[in-house]
Amino acid sequence: MQIYLPIAEQSLNVFLLLGMGGVVGFLSGMFGVGGGFLMTPLLIFSGIPPIVAVATEANQIVASSVSGSIAQWRRNNVDVKMGLVLLSGGVVGSVCGVQLVKVLRELGQVDLVISLSYVLFLGIIGTLMLIESVRTVLKSRSGQAVSARRPGQHNWIHKLPLKMRFKRSKLYISAIPPILVGVLVGLLAAIMGVGGGFIMVPAMIYLLRMPTSVVIGTSLFQIVFVTSLVTILHATQNQTVDAVLALLLMTGGVIGAQIGAQAGQKLKGEQLRALLALMVLGMCIKICFDLIVEPSELFSLAKPLGGH
Repeated sequence: MQIYLPIAEQSLNVFLLLGMGGVVGFLSGMFGVGGGFLMTPLLIFSGIPPIVAVATEANQIVASSVSGSIAQWRRNNVDVKMGLVLLSGGVVGSVCGVQLVKVLRELGQVDLVISLSYVLFLGIIGTLMLIESVRTVLKSRSGQAVSARRPGQHNWIHKLPLKMRFKRSKLYISAIPPILVGVLVGLLAAIMGVGGGFIMVPAMIYLLRMPTSVVIGTSLFQIVFVTSLVTILHATQNQTVDAVLALLLMTGGVIGAQIGAQAGQKLKGEQLRALLALMVLGMCIKICFDLIVEPSELFSLAKPLGGH
C-alpha cells in the first residue's frame, strides 16, 4: 500500500516504513541509541532527499527515545543530573548545526557533507568499539580478569575545574567533558539526523567512566530533548520535516523500543557494544560504497526542495 509523502514529494510503501521504524525503535531500546545512524541512510537509499531524511529522522528519534527512556526510567537507569549537563551542551550544538545545514543547503553541498560525515564518524567509532568489545569478550572467555572501570579513576579529566557530583553514576568530575560531548552530539543530530548515541554511549563509558547500565538510560534521556529541538529548528528554518513520514516511523519506533529494552537486559555489556559496532561499520561501508561507485544516472533534473 503506497502513501504520498508531501515534503519528500514521492510515494513509498506504508508497511516498509512501519517496519523500518520498528527496527530502529528496537535498536533504541536495546543499545540506548536513537538509531538515526541506521534510519537516515535507509531513508536516503529509499529515495528520500538527504535533507528531508535528516530532519524527519530527528523527529522519529524523539518518539523511539521517549519510549526507550521510559522503560529505562522504570529500572532507575537514568542519571537526570548528568543528562541535564549533557543537554546544556546539546542545545548549543543543535542551534549551530541547523544554521550550518542552512548555509550548506544554499551552497548545494549538504548531501555530500551528510554522506562524508557518516563515513567519517561511523568508521572511527565503529572500529574503536569493535576492537574494545572483542578484546573484552576474548579476555572473559580465556578466564583473564577484565579490568573494572571504577568511578574516580579519571586521570586528566579528574584535574579539570567546575567539578560536580553525580550521585546516580557515583562520579565526581568536571562538567566540561559532558558539556563538550553534548555539543558534539547536538551538531551530529542537526547535520546527520542522528541521536548521537553512537558517540555519547562510548564517551560516557570510556571517557566519563559511567556504569553501562546508567549510560543507556541517560543517553536516551538527553537524546529526547536534543532531537526535539533539532526537529523544531529544521521545521521552522529549513521546512524539511515530513510529518506523514515521521508519523509512520514513530508508530513502528515506539513499539520496537519497548521490545528492544527487554531484549537488551539479556545480553552482557561487551556483547551489546560488539553488536552495535558491527551495525555501525556495516552502514559505514554501504555509504562509502555508494560514494565511490558511479551512479546509474550522472545527472539529476530534480528541483531543489521549495524550488519553483
